[in-house]
Amino acid sequence: MASLPQPEDLTSLVLRSDFGDEAAWAAAKAAVDGSGGHRSATYVSDPAYAGVSVQALVEADAAADDGDKVTYLFLADAVCMADEEHLLLAVDLFDEPGRSFRLPPRWFPDVSTNLSIANLDFADFADAADEFGTFRGFDGR
Repeated sequence: MASLPQPEDLTSLVLRSDFGDEAAWAAAKAAVDGSGGHRSATYVSDPAYAGVSVQALVEADAAADDGDKVTYLFLADAVCMADEEHLLLAVDLFDEPGRSFRLPPRWFPDVSTNLSIANLDFADFADAADEFGTFRGFDGR
């Protein structure tokens, strides 16, 4: 696998890995876009990433040149596409490569913004995930 795609400035990469339902992909993007007042996602829908595993993403990022590394990304995987809440999978590629948590699109702008400006670390959000591994805000709502 080549280097991972780069997100646009001050946005986060949302990488599609499930290609079975175009309507679900459109709904997931609409949920992310509708959850914030500004554009915070760079969407990549490339069949080369169909079914990609977290481990393959970690390995691809580890093999990339320093200037091409991505520190985290959000995966629109089969779980995201099948779930009516469209829970994205946030994946750490920097501090604890492979560590992940789920999040509803309503939390995407907060998590994305704080990670992109390094205001909070990936672990801050992952540590606040509930018993199911889903981040629903620091107060759990």
